[in-house]
Amino acid sequence: MIRKTSVEDAPELKWFKSSYSDSSDGNDCVEVATTPNTVNVRDSKNAQGPRFAIAPDAWADFVAYAAGS
Repeated sequence: MIRKTSVEDAPELKWFKSSYSDSSDGNDCVEVATTPNTVNVRDSKNAQGPRFAIAPDAWADFVAYAAGS
């Protein structure tokens, strides 16, 4: 049997917001928590809500795209 790990299976994650988050509402941002194999993402306004985890390479590609580089 192969068991896939989900975000809910992860040990306690240390969430942080981007230092570039400059919204007037300090909670209006996405938060990320990294592990050696994943980048976990959630909405800071709904910390108990849905989350997803992606590979670090995919996250790096997304960040480069979002930054316009």
